[in-house]
Amino acid sequence: MIRDHLTKDLFIADPAVHVFNGKLYIYPSHDFEAGIPEDDLGSHFAMEDYHIFSMDDIDAEAKDHGVALHVKDISWAGRQLWDSDAAYKKGKYYLYFPVKDKTDIFRIGVAISDKPEGPFIPEPFPMLGSYSIDPCVFEDEDGKHYMYFGGIWGGQLQRYRNNKAIECGQLPADDEPALCAKVAALSDDMLQFGEEPKNLVILDENGEPLKAGDNDRRFFEASWMHKYNGKYYFTYSTGDTHKICYATGDNPYGPFTYGGVILNPVVGWTTHHSVVEFKGKWYLFFHDSAVSGKTWLRSARYADLNHLPDGSIETITVDYK
Repeated sequence: MIRDHLTKDLFIADPAVHVFNGKLYIYPSHDFEAGIPEDDLGSHFAMEDYHIFSMDDIDAEAKDHGVALHVKDISWAGRQLWDSDAAYKKGKYYLYFPVKDKTDIFRIGVAISDKPEGPFIPEPFPMLGSYSIDPCVFEDEDGKHYMYFGGIWGGQLQRYRNNKAIECGQLPADDEPALCAKVAALSDDMLQFGEEPKNLVILDENGEPLKAGDNDRRFFEASWMHKYNGKYYFTYSTGDTHKICYATGDNPYGPFTYGGVILNPVVGWTTHHSVVEFKGKWYLFFHDSAVSGKTWLRSARYADLNHLPDGSIETITVDYK
């Protein structure tokens, strides 16, 4: 079952969803009409703040808790407050966000609150060694937290190799291994990487890393991790082929083996999601541009997610007729 949009009077995208205190909390980005022309670097996605939503039940109305963090409150930030995620540890809630610094380079910042809905107070500096976009924080069953991040094109991942900036910033050739999402365990205080970020490698059916030219399957952006029946499911966007795909592995670092498509292309250029279990059932939250008809004004919605007995995930297709 595919549900309607959570809100039609506020444009929200990239919904990261968690269960805190028995409720669903939604951490989306907030689109608005900035009047910036579209380009391949995503300049028209000029988001400036975050609104956090909560739902008492899966079919309840989504409550808007207002502005939880604004770009003007982040001392080191320049522009473009993109996709965020949240985590909880020892009485504190942590909001992880990508934003371009004053030199127009994406970094990942952290903000802290005593409440899941905020407001959040940002740390004075970005995470050391952070770069690119789309942070997702996954808490494993042992209580350890891992961050997954990265996005190519406007997300700047192509500018780095081995966690270092490179001069050319070009994508690999089509027959070379694709750029990977990054994964790192977080430090105990949740404020820094606890190790050097590693490549999250996705393998094909022959055990070979996906190639850069495999646009239907290779990673582009929008990392998410969930665990089901002891298996780790890494889900992500293919970007220019507009799919949400999944790959499975036996540990948080992988390698992961490509499994298939979770969500077929939706209305709008971007596709971005999260997966959450709530009261014994699984759901996929995502966005599309069906309400506005504009790529940069997106609206979040959700659907039932079905894990099949063989460990695969049933593909969801939105019927816009």
